[in-house]
Amino acid sequence: MSLNTAIRTALQKPATAYGFWLTLPGAGVAKTILRSTAQHANRFSWVLVDAEHGLISDKDYYELNNAVASEGASPLVRVPWGEEWLIKRALDAGAHGIVTPMCHSAEDAARIVKYCKYPPTGSRGYGPMFALHSFPDVPAPQYDAGADKDTVVLVQIESRPGVENVEKIVAVDGLDGVLIGPFDLSKQMGVQRGGEEHEAAIQRILRATKSAGKKAAIFCTDGTDAQKRAQQGFDLVSVITDVGVLGSGFLRELGVASGQAEGGKPRDGY
Repeated sequence: MSLNTAIRTALQKPATAYGFWLTLPGAGVAKTILRSTAQHANRFSWVLVDAEHGLISDKDYYELNNAVASEGASPLVRVPWGEEWLIKRALDAGAHGIVTPMCHSAEDAARIVKYCKYPPTGSRGYGPMFALHSFPDVPAPQYDAGADKDTVVLVQIESRPGVENVEKIVAVDGLDGVLIGPFDLSKQMGVQRGGEEHEAAIQRILRATKSAGKKAAIFCTDGTDAQKRAQQGFDLVSVITDVGVLGSGFLRELGVASGQAEGGKPRDGY
């Protein structure tokens, strides 16, 4: 039985699935963003709950997963590292998908898949007492039957070994796709971000992933960057981070207030 999550539904369509990075442990932040974009033709279908680099920790998963799911999007938890207990905690707190950093080989990817699936496919421990809360109207037997198939499993390619092994990585059974971390990729490769070698690595990852019939995701810095990647054929594209919008938004309005920038459409309310 299918769990019919927002991310699974989006990935069945040919259009790009847009999401954003949540780095602040605030359910109100997540719900505000999702509600403000709910009527957009390309509304967000997923949110990356960043427990690797953000201020989010294990204790925040449950509330954030529920907040995101309640607004019709899927929470994808990026755990700090590809450890079995970290992945289990995120899934039992209701994550619709898992993202793990620094995948360098097919063996790395196979291990992550194993941690995300129940026996006999994998080794995930059983105890989803609270997972169902971020799957509205899904009874326990349906979750048990659909969790292995419908939990999205993504690994990040962000190193030279990862690029060199990408064709083998994306061939791993049970892996849904890869997410490119462009900043770490440039640093790990020792190349300029946005330069020819960096872009060539990104395109190799994209080609290999699509050829394997898997999904290609990428982190973007803003809407312009996201538009370019969507046009290139990426399946999942992050538009911006929560802190990115906060910083740029306040700076813009301060510029308007101080007469250094032109104002936009007047707002009514908070």
